[in-house]
Amino acid sequence: MDKPSSELPHKRRKRYSGTHPHAFSEKYKELNPEKYKADVEHVISRGDTPAGTHRSICLEEVIAILNPQPGEVAVDATLGYGGHTRELLKKILPGGKLYGLDVDPVELPKTEARLRVEGFGPDAFAAVHSNFASLSKVLSKLGLSGVDMILADLGISSMQIDNPERGFTFKRDGPLDMRMNPEKGESAALLLRRLSEAKIAALLKDNADESDADAIAHAIVQKRQSMTTTRALTQAVKTALTGAKRSAEEITKATRRTYQALRIAVNGELSALDSLLADLPSCLKSGGRVVILTFHSGEDNRVVSSFEEGKATGVYAKIQDEEIRASAEERYSNPRSKSVRLRWAIRA
Repeated sequence: MDKPSSELPHKRRKRYSGTHPHAFSEKYKELNPEKYKADVEHVISRGDTPAGTHRSICLEEVIAILNPQPGEVAVDATLGYGGHTRELLKKILPGGKLYGLDVDPVELPKTEARLRVEGFGPDAFAAVHSNFASLSKVLSKLGLSGVDMILADLGISSMQIDNPERGFTFKRDGPLDMRMNPEKGESAALLLRRLSEAKIAALLKDNADESDADAIAHAIVQKRQSMTTTRALTQAVKTALTGAKRSAEEITKATRRTYQALRIAVNGELSALDSLLADLPSCLKSGGRVVILTFHSGEDNRVVSSFEEGKATGVYAKIQDEEIRASAEERYSNPRSKSVRLRWAIRA
Protein backbone atom coordinates (compact mmCIF):
# COMPACT_ATOMS: atom_id res chain seq x y z
CA MET A 1 0.00 0.00 0.00
CA ASP A 2 1.32 3.44 -0.91
CA LYS A 3 2.24 5.77 1.89
CA PRO A 4 0.15 8.93 2.29
CA SER A 5 1.86 11.91 0.71
CA SER A 6 2.49 13.38 4.18
CA GLU A 7 4.58 10.32 5.07
CA LEU A 8 6.73 10.23 1.95
CA PRO A 9 10.44 10.68 2.74
CA HIS A 10 11.73 14.23 2.32
CA LYS A 11 13.71 14.66 -0.89
CA ARG A 12 16.83 16.73 -0.35
CA ARG A 13 17.78 19.23 -3.01
CA LYS A 14 20.94 18.56 -5.00
CA ARG A 15 23.99 19.97 -3.23
CA TYR A 16 26.49 22.29 -4.90
CA SER A 17 30.23 22.56 -4.41
CA GLY A 18 31.68 25.43 -2.38
CA THR A 19 29.85 27.89 -0.14
CA HIS A 20 27.66 29.57 -2.79
CA PRO A 21 25.82 28.26 -5.85
CA HIS A 22 27.40 29.25 -9.15
CA ALA A 23 25.57 27.27 -11.84
CA PHE A 24 22.19 28.60 -12.97
CA SER A 25 20.39 25.39 -11.93
CA GLU A 26 21.89 25.56 -8.42
CA LYS A 27 20.51 29.01 -7.58
CA TYR A 28 17.48 27.50 -5.87
CA LYS A 29 16.63 30.61 -3.86
CA GLU A 30 16.70 33.00 -6.81
CA LEU A 31 14.77 30.51 -8.94
CA ASN A 32 12.05 30.38 -6.29
CA PRO A 33 11.58 34.09 -5.47
CA GLU A 34 8.15 33.65 -3.86
CA LYS A 35 9.63 31.37 -1.18
CA TYR A 36 12.90 33.24 -0.63
CA LYS A 37 11.80 36.86 -0.89
CA ALA A 38 14.38 38.22 1.57
CA ASP A 39 17.25 36.55 -0.26
CA VAL A 40 16.05 37.81 -3.63
CA GLU A 41 15.66 41.35 -2.28
CA HIS A 42 19.24 41.15 -1.03
CA VAL A 43 20.43 40.25 -4.55
CA ILE A 44 18.51 43.22 -5.98
CA SER A 45 19.94 45.57 -3.35
CA ARG A 46 23.43 44.76 -4.70
CA GLY A 47 22.42 46.04 -8.14
CA ASP A 48 22.06 42.52 -9.55
CA THR A 49 19.15 40.80 -11.24
CA PRO A 50 18.19 37.53 -9.52
CA ALA A 51 18.80 34.48 -11.72
CA GLY A 52 15.79 33.47 -13.78
CA THR A 53 13.97 36.77 -13.28
CA HIS A 54 13.78 40.13 -15.03
CA ARG A 55 13.62 43.65 -13.63
CA SER A 56 11.35 45.90 -15.68
CA ILE A 57 13.14 48.93 -17.10
CA CYS A 58 11.78 52.51 -17.01
CA LEU A 59 8.69 51.19 -15.24
CA GLU A 60 7.61 54.54 -13.78
CA GLU A 61 8.18 56.34 -17.08
CA VAL A 62 6.22 53.72 -19.04
CA ILE A 63 3.22 53.92 -16.70
CA ALA A 64 3.25 57.73 -16.70
CA ILE A 65 3.35 57.95 -20.51
CA LEU A 66 0.79 55.23 -21.24
CA ASN A 67 -1.48 56.67 -18.52
CA PRO A 68 -3.62 53.52 -18.18
CA GLN A 69 -7.19 54.04 -16.98
CA PRO A 70 -9.85 51.63 -15.64
CA GLY A 71 -11.71 49.87 -18.43
CA GLU A 72 -9.05 50.35 -21.10
CA VAL A 73 -7.59 47.63 -23.31
CA ALA A 74 -3.81 47.21 -23.41
CA VAL A 75 -1.22 45.09 -25.19
CA ASP A 76 2.16 44.18 -23.80
CA ALA A 77 3.78 43.00 -27.02
CA THR A 78 6.79 41.59 -25.16
CA LEU A 79 5.37 40.00 -22.00
CA GLY A 80 8.65 38.59 -20.68
CA TYR A 81 8.64 38.26 -16.89
CA GLY A 82 5.44 40.33 -16.68
CA GLY A 83 6.69 43.28 -14.65
CA HIS A 84 5.25 46.00 -16.90
CA THR A 85 2.07 43.95 -17.39
CA ARG A 86 1.51 43.62 -13.64
CA GLU A 87 1.56 47.39 -13.11
CA LEU A 88 -0.59 48.09 -16.18
CA LEU A 89 -3.18 45.59 -14.98
CA LYS A 90 -3.44 47.34 -11.63
CA LYS A 91 -4.31 50.56 -13.45
CA ILE A 92 -6.81 49.29 -16.04
CA LEU A 93 -8.87 47.30 -13.56
CA PRO A 94 -11.73 47.11 -12.97
CA GLY A 95 -13.16 46.57 -16.42
CA GLY A 96 -9.97 46.60 -18.46
CA LYS A 97 -8.07 43.79 -20.14
CA LEU A 98 -4.47 43.23 -21.16
CA TYR A 99 -3.18 40.88 -23.83
CA GLY A 100 0.41 39.76 -23.28
CA LEU A 101 2.30 38.50 -26.33
CA ASP A 102 5.49 36.48 -26.15
CA VAL A 103 7.23 34.30 -28.72
CA ASP A 104 9.05 32.28 -26.03
CA PRO A 105 7.17 29.02 -25.25
CA VAL A 106 9.49 28.33 -22.31
CA GLU A 107 8.90 31.54 -20.34
CA LEU A 108 5.33 32.40 -21.40
CA PRO A 109 3.55 29.73 -19.28
CA LYS A 110 5.71 30.59 -16.25
CA THR A 111 4.72 34.25 -16.44
CA GLU A 112 1.07 33.42 -16.99
CA ALA A 113 1.10 31.15 -13.93
CA ARG A 114 2.66 33.88 -11.75
CA LEU A 115 0.07 36.44 -12.82
CA ARG A 116 -2.77 33.99 -12.20
CA VAL A 117 -1.49 33.36 -8.66
CA GLU A 118 -1.48 37.12 -8.12
CA GLY A 119 -5.20 37.19 -8.91
CA PHE A 120 -5.32 38.29 -12.55
CA GLY A 121 -7.89 35.96 -14.10
CA PRO A 122 -8.78 35.36 -17.77
CA ASP A 123 -11.23 38.27 -17.77
CA ALA A 124 -8.37 40.67 -17.02
CA PHE A 125 -5.34 39.05 -18.63
CA ALA A 126 -4.78 36.77 -21.62
CA ALA A 127 -1.41 35.29 -22.57
CA VAL A 128 -0.83 34.94 -26.32
CA HIS A 129 1.98 32.85 -27.81
CA SER A 130 2.94 35.03 -30.75
CA ASN A 131 5.67 37.21 -32.17
CA PHE A 132 4.72 40.89 -32.04
CA ALA A 133 5.28 41.01 -35.80
CA SER A 134 1.83 39.39 -36.01
CA LEU A 135 0.11 41.85 -33.65
CA SER A 136 -2.38 43.03 -36.27
CA LYS A 137 -3.43 39.43 -37.03
CA VAL A 138 -3.67 38.62 -33.32
CA LEU A 139 -6.00 41.55 -32.66
CA SER A 140 -8.10 40.65 -35.68
CA LYS A 141 -8.57 37.09 -34.40
CA LEU A 142 -9.57 38.50 -31.02
CA GLY A 143 -12.18 40.69 -32.70
CA LEU A 144 -10.42 43.93 -31.72
CA SER A 145 -10.22 46.82 -34.17
CA GLY A 146 -7.79 48.70 -31.95
CA VAL A 147 -6.54 49.07 -28.37
CA ASP A 148 -5.86 51.98 -26.04
CA MET A 149 -2.17 51.33 -25.44
CA ILE A 150 0.71 49.17 -26.66
CA LEU A 151 4.06 48.54 -25.01
CA ALA A 152 7.03 46.85 -26.69
CA ASP A 153 10.16 46.28 -24.59
CA LEU A 154 12.59 45.06 -27.24
CA GLY A 155 15.69 42.92 -26.92
CA ILE A 156 16.10 39.96 -24.62
CA SER A 157 14.91 39.18 -21.10
CA SER A 158 17.22 38.41 -18.22
CA MET A 159 15.65 34.96 -17.77
CA GLN A 160 16.80 34.01 -21.26
CA ILE A 161 20.29 35.40 -20.73
CA ASP A 162 20.73 33.70 -17.36
CA ASN A 163 19.82 30.21 -18.55
CA PRO A 164 22.90 28.72 -20.27
CA GLU A 165 20.72 26.10 -21.98
CA ARG A 166 19.29 28.86 -24.18
CA GLY A 167 22.72 29.82 -25.56
CA PHE A 168 22.33 33.61 -25.29
CA THR A 169 25.32 34.33 -23.06
CA PHE A 170 29.08 34.04 -23.37
CA LYS A 171 29.48 33.99 -19.59
CA ARG A 172 28.47 30.33 -19.26
CA ASP A 173 28.87 27.40 -21.59
CA GLY A 174 25.81 26.00 -23.32
CA PRO A 175 24.45 24.99 -26.72
CA LEU A 176 24.93 27.63 -29.41
CA ASP A 177 21.20 28.16 -29.95
CA MET A 178 19.91 31.73 -29.27
CA ARG A 179 16.36 31.07 -30.49
CA MET A 180 13.68 32.87 -28.49
CA ASN A 181 11.36 30.16 -29.73
CA PRO A 182 13.48 26.97 -29.61
CA GLU A 183 10.69 25.10 -31.41
CA LYS A 184 11.14 27.04 -34.67
CA GLY A 185 13.86 28.21 -37.01
CA GLU A 186 17.56 27.46 -37.06
CA SER A 187 20.01 27.82 -34.21
CA ALA A 188 22.97 30.18 -34.23
CA ALA A 189 25.26 27.21 -34.86
CA LEU A 190 23.36 26.23 -38.00
CA LEU A 191 23.14 29.83 -39.19
CA LEU A 192 26.92 30.24 -38.94
CA ARG A 193 27.49 27.06 -40.93
CA ARG A 194 25.18 28.25 -43.70
CA LEU A 195 26.38 31.82 -44.20
CA SER A 196 29.47 32.85 -46.15
CA GLU A 197 32.33 34.60 -44.39
CA ALA A 198 31.36 37.88 -46.06
CA LYS A 199 27.75 37.58 -44.88
CA ILE A 200 28.82 36.79 -41.31
CA ALA A 201 31.01 39.90 -41.33
CA ALA A 202 28.14 42.00 -42.71
CA LEU A 203 25.84 40.63 -40.02
CA LEU A 204 28.28 41.69 -37.29
CA LYS A 205 28.61 45.16 -38.78
CA ASP A 206 24.91 45.74 -39.43
CA ASN A 207 23.53 44.32 -36.16
CA ALA A 208 26.23 45.43 -33.74
CA ASP A 209 28.54 47.97 -35.41
CA GLU A 210 31.46 45.60 -34.81
CA SER A 211 34.69 47.18 -36.08
CA ASP A 212 36.57 43.85 -36.09
CA ALA A 213 33.81 42.06 -37.99
CA ASP A 214 36.07 40.75 -40.76
CA ALA A 215 38.60 39.19 -38.37
CA ILE A 216 35.89 37.63 -36.21
CA ALA A 217 34.02 36.27 -39.23
CA HIS A 218 37.23 34.67 -40.54
CA ALA A 219 37.93 33.01 -37.17
CA ILE A 220 34.36 31.70 -36.98
CA VAL A 221 34.51 30.18 -40.46
CA GLN A 222 37.72 28.32 -39.58
CA LYS A 223 36.01 26.53 -36.66
CA ARG A 224 32.32 26.58 -37.49
CA GLN A 225 31.89 22.92 -38.44
CA SER A 226 32.65 21.95 -34.84
CA MET A 227 31.19 25.10 -33.28
CA THR A 228 28.20 23.84 -31.32
CA THR A 229 28.66 25.59 -27.97
CA THR A 230 28.86 29.15 -26.71
CA ARG A 231 32.33 28.41 -25.38
CA ALA A 232 33.53 27.57 -28.89
CA LEU A 233 32.11 30.82 -30.31
CA THR A 234 33.62 32.86 -27.50
CA GLN A 235 36.99 31.23 -28.08
CA ALA A 236 36.82 32.05 -31.80
CA VAL A 237 36.26 35.74 -31.04
CA LYS A 238 39.09 35.71 -28.51
CA THR A 239 41.44 34.02 -30.98
CA ALA A 240 40.65 36.58 -33.68
CA LEU A 241 41.16 39.61 -31.47
CA THR A 242 44.14 38.35 -29.52
CA GLY A 243 45.93 38.11 -32.85
CA ALA A 244 44.79 41.65 -33.59
CA LYS A 245 46.35 42.74 -30.27
CA ARG A 246 43.10 43.87 -28.65
CA SER A 247 42.90 44.34 -24.88
CA ALA A 248 40.90 42.03 -22.62
CA GLU A 249 38.23 44.72 -22.24
CA GLU A 250 38.00 45.21 -26.00
CA ILE A 251 37.66 41.45 -26.50
CA THR A 252 34.84 41.27 -23.95
CA LYS A 253 32.95 44.11 -25.64
CA ALA A 254 33.43 42.56 -29.08
CA THR A 255 32.21 39.20 -27.76
CA ARG A 256 29.10 40.85 -26.37
CA ARG A 257 28.46 42.57 -29.71
CA THR A 258 28.98 39.30 -31.59
CA TYR A 259 26.34 37.57 -29.47
CA GLN A 260 23.97 40.49 -29.94
CA ALA A 261 24.39 40.45 -33.69
CA LEU A 262 23.81 36.71 -33.95
CA ARG A 263 20.78 36.79 -31.65
CA ILE A 264 19.18 39.52 -33.77
CA ALA A 265 19.80 37.51 -36.94
CA VAL A 266 18.64 34.17 -35.54
CA ASN A 267 15.34 35.66 -34.35
CA GLY A 268 14.74 38.06 -37.24
CA GLU A 269 14.34 40.85 -34.70
CA LEU A 270 14.72 43.82 -37.03
CA SER A 271 12.29 42.52 -39.64
CA ALA A 272 9.81 41.76 -36.83
CA LEU A 273 10.19 45.33 -35.57
CA ASP A 274 9.62 46.69 -39.09
CA SER A 275 6.35 44.72 -39.26
CA LEU A 276 5.24 45.98 -35.86
CA LEU A 277 5.97 49.61 -36.72
CA ALA A 278 4.08 49.33 -40.01
CA ASP A 279 1.01 47.88 -38.26
CA LEU A 280 0.99 50.08 -35.15
CA PRO A 281 -1.36 52.79 -36.46
CA SER A 282 -4.03 50.24 -37.39
CA CYS A 283 -3.68 48.57 -33.98
CA LEU A 284 -4.29 51.76 -31.97
CA LYS A 285 -7.57 53.51 -31.31
CA SER A 286 -7.77 57.25 -31.90
CA GLY A 287 -5.74 58.77 -29.08
CA GLY A 288 -4.08 55.43 -28.38
CA ARG A 289 -0.58 55.48 -26.89
CA VAL A 290 2.46 53.39 -27.75
CA VAL A 291 5.79 53.11 -25.91
CA ILE A 292 8.80 51.28 -27.34
CA LEU A 293 12.00 50.56 -25.43
CA THR A 294 15.05 49.98 -27.64
CA PHE A 295 18.54 48.80 -26.74
CA HIS A 296 20.74 49.50 -29.76
CA SER A 297 20.93 51.91 -32.68
CA GLY A 298 19.48 49.49 -35.23
CA GLU A 299 16.23 49.32 -33.28
CA ASP A 300 16.13 52.96 -32.21
CA ASN A 301 16.74 54.35 -35.70
CA ARG A 302 13.82 52.35 -37.04
CA VAL A 303 11.47 53.56 -34.31
CA VAL A 304 12.53 57.20 -34.73
CA SER A 305 12.08 57.04 -38.51
CA SER A 306 8.65 55.42 -38.26
CA PHE A 307 7.35 57.83 -35.62
CA GLU A 308 8.67 60.89 -37.48
CA GLU A 309 7.07 59.74 -40.73
CA GLY A 310 3.81 59.08 -38.88
CA LYS A 311 3.86 62.55 -37.37
CA ALA A 312 4.58 64.13 -40.76
CA THR A 313 1.69 62.29 -42.44
CA GLY A 314 -0.76 62.94 -39.62
CA VAL A 315 -0.94 59.36 -38.38
CA TYR A 316 0.46 60.36 -35.00
CA ALA A 317 -0.66 63.48 -33.16
CA LYS A 318 2.42 63.62 -30.93
CA ILE A 319 5.74 61.79 -30.71
CA GLN A 320 8.72 61.85 -28.37
CA ASP A 321 11.19 64.22 -30.00
CA GLU A 322 14.16 63.31 -27.82
CA GLU A 323 15.10 59.95 -26.35
CA ILE A 324 14.27 59.21 -22.73
CA ARG A 325 16.97 57.32 -20.82
CA ALA A 326 16.80 55.39 -17.56
CA SER A 327 17.46 57.58 -14.54
CA ALA A 328 20.87 57.65 -12.90
CA GLU A 329 19.40 55.81 -9.92
CA GLU A 330 18.01 53.05 -12.13
CA ARG A 331 21.23 52.71 -14.11
CA TYR A 332 23.08 52.26 -10.83
CA SER A 333 20.65 49.77 -9.29
CA ASN A 334 19.99 47.88 -12.55
CA PRO A 335 23.02 48.01 -14.89
CA ARG A 336 21.05 46.27 -17.65
CA SER A 337 19.08 49.52 -18.09
CA LYS A 338 22.12 51.56 -19.20
CA SER A 339 21.56 51.22 -22.93
CA VAL A 340 17.78 51.70 -23.05
CA ARG A 341 16.11 54.43 -25.09
CA LEU A 342 12.40 55.11 -24.64
CA ARG A 343 10.24 56.47 -27.47
CA TRP A 344 6.50 57.14 -27.51
CA ALA A 345 3.77 58.23 -29.89
CA ILE A 346 0.06 59.07 -29.69
CA ARG A 347 -2.34 58.05 -32.46
CA ALA A 348 -4.10 60.95 -34.17
